Amino acid sequence: MTPLTKEQETELEAAAFRRLVTHLRERSDVQNIELMNLAGFCRNCLSNWYREAAEEAGLPVSKDESREVIYGMPYEEWKNLHQKEASPVQKAAFEQNKPKD
Repeated sequence: MTPLTKEQETELEAAAFRRLVTHLRERSDVQNIELMNLAGFCRNCLSNWYREAAEEAGLPVSKDESREVIYGMPYEEWKNLHQKEASPVQKAAFEQNKPKD
């Protein structure tokens, strides 16, 4: 692979991020707890990482604003439309595998 400039690298990373966000918006059937149990991160994690990056850049972004970037709508609206109650099996798996603070 030809070495990339920093600008090219950033553009490709941004494109991959946008595609991931689009994919997660389209797959609203996949619950956050399923993502956490399988991959160790979910939409909320991604929104937190977005907010943390903004803060590091000196840009004030609230929790609600960063969630809206990821969910494509206010978080409460997404929850009302798509979030289901986690099963006992999902909850137990989450407790066993959740990230350590």
